[in-house]
Amino acid sequence: MKRKLALVKNSSAALAKPGAKGLLTDVRELILLARQSVAQSVNSALTLHYWEIGRRIRQDVLQSRRAGYGEQIVAALGRQLEREFGRGYGEKNLRRMIQFAEVFPDREIVVSLIRQLTWTHFIALIPLTKPFQRDFYAEMCRVERWSVSLLRKKIGGMLYERTALSRKPEKLITHELKQLREADQLTPDLVFRDPYFLDFLGLKDSYLEKDLEAAIMRDMENFILELGVGFTFVARQKRITVDGEDFYLDLLFYHRRLRRLVAIDLKLEEFKPGYKGQMELYLRWLAKYEVQPGEEPPIGIILCAGKKQETVELLDPEKDGIHVASYWTKLLPKKQLERKLHDAVRLARARLQAEGGKQDAETKRDAETRRQGNTRRA
Repeated sequence: MKRKLALVKNSSAALAKPGAKGLLTDVRELILLARQSVAQSVNSALTLHYWEIGRRIRQDVLQSRRAGYGEQIVAALGRQLEREFGRGYGEKNLRRMIQFAEVFPDREIVVSLIRQLTWTHFIALIPLTKPFQRDFYAEMCRVERWSVSLLRKKIGGMLYERTALSRKPEKLITHELKQLREADQLTPDLVFRDPYFLDFLGLKDSYLEKDLEAAIMRDMENFILELGVGFTFVARQKRITVDGEDFYLDLLFYHRRLRRLVAIDLKLEEFKPGYKGQMELYLRWLAKYEVQPGEEPPIGIILCAGKKQETVELLDPEKDGIHVASYWTKLLPKKQLERKLHDAVRLARARLQAEGGKQDAETKRDAETRRQGNTRRA
């Protein structure tokens, strides 16, 4: 017994030596990495297994085309499989697998997603009824590696409806999601949102601009979470000197995936046309003095208490890399919030489609005028 204790002490002493500590650390890391890799492989295989089961059952149900057949076969199959393989293959989970295969019919897309998403992620995504909305959350979750709880929070906070992407025509949404899926290419329309929810700052009814900025600085972690993954804080009250006059940019961030500086100007009032010119000055100064080789041009966010849509549309700030968004320090009740955001998406799409139709008509008229002119000359 004494000899064994001596051996244990000697072994511990040997591991305590400087060189041995590195060995212990390295071996621990290898073990942890192996466990993580095995767990990820198991999860991926299990999720794909569930998709295959859902696809096979769905195929059989669709081929039968008999009323009530699907309900009966799934219930009977669930009872049998549960007896043989446990509750994981009961009727409730089989229905989830069928829905999984239904809303994600492309096997290649599923294979690309399961490298980062777990079965629990998919359970959160399956109830989403709008394909663009579901694809947005799935791809953003994959690219930004959201946890299940963060994914649920993003869905609950209606992130998709607050992005500029959701307000685009379906053709453009399809294109941007394809670029995200195939090349992990993020665009400002995927990253920026409107409105921003700043209820966590705890601001009362009356406050100054400096109070808003100070509250953001106190709760920078939550502010960055609301901005989105990839933002890094750079500076507060960044001094910008032009012709000997000093200007101060409220907040400056850097977005790693966009590879851009992001300037944020905070306003307590509704958006005014002069704010655009001020932000243009900031962005051009940053482009001249702060942008590093290999980075994209800086972009700006003007965060206002509100905005009038026609004013923003006429100024068209996005063509100059400026995003105008409102912020809410108090959230509406969920039903009211959903109605407000859905209405905003619907109206924005209607405006864009009307503008597109007008442009198409003008193009056709121009072509017809040119054709008639060519005919007369001939």
